[in-house]
Amino acid sequence: MGRAEERRARQGGARRANKKVKKKGIRRFFTWKKMLGTFFGLCLLAMGAFYVIYLMVPIPKDNAQAHLESNIYKLSNGQILARSGQVNREAVALDKVPVPIQHSFVALENKTFYEDKGVDFKGTTRGILKTLMGKGAQGGSTITQQYVKNNYLTQEQTVTRKLKEIVISLKVDQEQSKSDILVGYMNTSYYGRNAYGIQAAAQAYYGKDVSKLTLEEGTYLAALLQAPSQYDWQTAGPVGKQLVEGRWNKALDNMVEKKWLTQDERQKMKFEPPMDAKVAPGMEGQTGYLVKAANAEMDANRIGEDLLARGGWTITLNIDPAKQKLLESAVKEKLTSKLDPKKRKVDADLQAGAASVDPKTGSVVALYGGQDYIKHQLSNATNETYQPASTFKPVILAAALNQGAETQDGKPIKANTVYDGKSRRPVKGSEIAFAPPNEDDVSYGPVSVQVAMNKSINSVFAQMGVDANLSKVRDTAVAMGMESIKGKAPVPSMTLGSLGASPLQMAGVYATLDNHGKKVTPSIVKSAEHKDHTYNRPDPIGSQVISRDAADAVTSVLTGVVDDGTAQKSVADADNRDGKQVAGKTGTSDDNKSAWFTGYTPDLVTSVGMWGEAATPRVVKVDGKDVNVPKGGQVTMIDGAGEDGRVNGGSIPARIWAAYTFDAVKGGAAKFDLDTDQGAAVEPAYTPPKSPSASASKSPSASTSKSPSASISKSPSVPASKSPSDTPSAPVSHRPPKSPPASPSDSIKPSLPDDPFNPGGRGD
Repeated sequence: MGRAEERRARQGGARRANKKVKKKGIRRFFTWKKMLGTFFGLCLLAMGAFYVIYLMVPIPKDNAQAHLESNIYKLSNGQILARSGQVNREAVALDKVPVPIQHSFVALENKTFYEDKGVDFKGTTRGILKTLMGKGAQGGSTITQQYVKNNYLTQEQTVTRKLKEIVISLKVDQEQSKSDILVGYMNTSYYGRNAYGIQAAAQAYYGKDVSKLTLEEGTYLAALLQAPSQYDWQTAGPVGKQLVEGRWNKALDNMVEKKWLTQDERQKMKFEPPMDAKVAPGMEGQTGYLVKAANAEMDANRIGEDLLARGGWTITLNIDPAKQKLLESAVKEKLTSKLDPKKRKVDADLQAGAASVDPKTGSVVALYGGQDYIKHQLSNATNETYQPASTFKPVILAAALNQGAETQDGKPIKANTVYDGKSRRPVKGSEIAFAPPNEDDVSYGPVSVQVAMNKSINSVFAQMGVDANLSKVRDTAVAMGMESIKGKAPVPSMTLGSLGASPLQMAGVYATLDNHGKKVTPSIVKSAEHKDHTYNRPDPIGSQVISRDAADAVTSVLTGVVDDGTAQKSVADADNRDGKQVAGKTGTSDDNKSAWFTGYTPDLVTSVGMWGEAATPRVVKVDGKDVNVPKGGQVTMIDGAGEDGRVNGGSIPARIWAAYTFDAVKGGAAKFDLDTDQGAAVEPAYTPPKSPSASASKSPSASTSKSPSASISKSPSVPASKSPSDTPSAPVSHRPPKSPPASPSDSIKPSLPDDPFNPGGRGD
């Protein structure tokens, strides 16, 4: 073959090869060259569009809160409850703010402030993406951006507002000095306590001019800005205090990093809590608690504190004035009128909180936050610090029934399932050792779940919690409304209610039971109107979080607690009951630091909590050691309010509940509409003829004393499950003879070093 032929052969082969790899169809449009070209084209287009926007968007005039108005709060009947929103602001020059305090703001909020161009593009992009995904306000803004938002724009969380913020921030950074931007930021920011600007904040939190603030004090004001209400030391819970102190430390550490503070100077710094706030006129009594609860709910639903503080809102609450008056009267009659701190020092420590919810609508119709907002600004109705104790036990049963859980020996968990009620019995199947004592260390023989709930037997529910899977119990509690325990470790002691919750939360949990398993989120805000903003109120009634069968079965079981159990004397025998069917649960935490009754009728759910909160700092004995308890710390309620011995859930809280509820539901439904064939509302509870022993050392079979629950046992053998046709059509009450009250005891504690939580939940 000649050279010409070889060349033609090679060219023909190349053409054939090219023909083979030629892309067809849609693949022709997705070559890497075309994709890369498209990408760069879009980038150029975006840059061009941004440049056009940059040219078109001017720096607007200052808004500087020029149109701030009052907020109006109304009750459900239209009656005006309060007006708030009088502006407290005073601009100061930067030279009035000590330089170290200026540095603390920069170190915490925007370390590159003095070098950047006014915009954090990375953080802003992240914020825009999260806004598009509906995740609310996001961080990442520079001090310049925050100043622009405060001084020129609104607090709206929209992509349009964010784009304007970027453009104006770039222009402001070019036209204004860093000093002007920093002082503008300090003067226009909202610090809580109705204070705009650092000068007003210095007066509100420390009672002094800003020029007189120490670095520690000024740094607290910087740390406060992220969430003023949550971080206000006077009203913050443990989490809020931990977070704001963490930000305080971060600011100072960043100052060391920036060489604005030496390490030796940093080590000498000590956190200094601010003074208590002065209450605005008109917030006395329960008014301040109601206004604060409404603001908190709106803030949680994307109407920020700053936007609320700017005013102009007309907010109507779900609070029913008649029910609110009844609740306040019940607390006064059963508790506060009997307090005498001069006679009993413990009376100064007693606090009560309550929340009342309509289970069909989720409306908070009455709320009690404390004796007087002026004297105690932390609302007891929303305080999540104290253990709900045995009022948590219905959640365990709900979780077990909802998932069809079984005992360790494979038997389905139902109201008539039999457990060993021995005190201090080690829980089986738990990776963490746990053997809780029962109330007063009383041991029981085999008992049904129904009787265990009536008598609040700790050992039974500790085992049931493990049987139902502790993680699933926790998740069920969160789904039903106990948001405060979300993410908490699922340990055995949680079965005794050792994780904190508020009366408002517990009212929501029990309202979900009353609403046949559909989630109820208590809502105090009925509507909120503003000429420039829209409040989208979420529906308080959510999806089915536990099955109707499980919810109704728990309700049926809880009627036994009232008619045959720990709430019998205070609730079942109340003079104003008028035949109303009631479900509920008592609870008393370890060392008598809290006592609860949460209960419901077909029309109303109310949770009443009571606890010991130190009115003054003191030293107390814990396991033989002196422990310093600060003001506001948890203390015992032994011999408080004229109660002989310990205050428990079946005493004052239950009496408050009954005095309020039965008058509040007059004319309402008398009986629950239950779709279940188990529990005290539809069948007799089973209890084998085994009597409790006064000593944990005795075996259940060795006891010969007469059981107070023996009268509700028809047979010593476990009856077969009844079919729906065998179930009585009307609720049946099976009360045992009244037994004498247990002797007071606050010294019994389980010895469980492997469990990191306080066992809590005394069992009544």
